Amino acid sequence: MNQVKIQIPSLIENIRVIESFIDNSKDEFEFEDDIYGNIMVAVTESVNNAIRHGNKFDKDKNVYLTLQVEENKLLFEVADEGPGFDYENLPDPTAPENLENPGGRGIFLMRNLCDEVNFLDEGKKVQLIFNIPNLENGSPN
Repeated sequence: MNQVKIQIPSLIENIRVIESFIDNSKDEFEFEDDIYGNIMVAVTESVNNAIRHGNKFDKDKNVYLTLQVEENKLLFEVADEGPGFDYENLPDPTAPENLENPGGRGIFLMRNLCDEVNFLDEGKKVQLIFNIPNLENGSPN
């Protein structure tokens, strides 16, 4: 199993660092372009949520991103230093009363772009799992 970790201060401009991390991961582990777009949107959205909602833009708090490469799957883990949140009782962004809201779609997006989404540690950590056929413990076939 290959694992790569980075941490960034909670500044929105650090999303660029995350984008570079994903680009480098694509080059290193050679996953397909079609899954790359899903990964880019889901992971950057998750980090954005960690910065905004978890750490409340506190630059003294960090966001931690881990990529674990296993056989046939990529597992991204995003953790923040905030208090967590009630991920079981989120408003439905597709409900008519929520369609005009400017936010509230991030987790909905993640759940639709990833093969699996898990919340851990009272919502302070999210796992984004992507199934990648023919991926063997960090070395492409």
